[in-house]
Amino acid sequence: MKKIIVALSVVVAFAGTAVAAEVIEFPATMGKVTFNHKKHQESLKECKLCHEKGPGKIEGFGKEWAHKTCKGCHEEKKAGPTKCSECHKK
Repeated sequence: MKKIIVALSVVVAFAGTAVAAEVIEFPATMGKVTFNHKKHQESLKECKLCHEKGPGKIEGFGKEWAHKTCKGCHEEKKAGPTKCSECHKK
């Protein structure tokens, strides 16, 4: 019984990873933003940095959230784009 519970826990923990898109494109007024979800999963290894309430859509996601959270993380880690033209491609 203990093995079944452990196996189910592992399946639930990785269920969001299995169905997540590899690359996501967001339309933006300043040019589309391409987000490599798989790359971020592999490098950050902590879904809750973006998905505070669990797998799925990000609550409150929008321009302000992305600029604060994504750009802020890139600046903090000194990795990833921080200038407009580095994310927004026309």
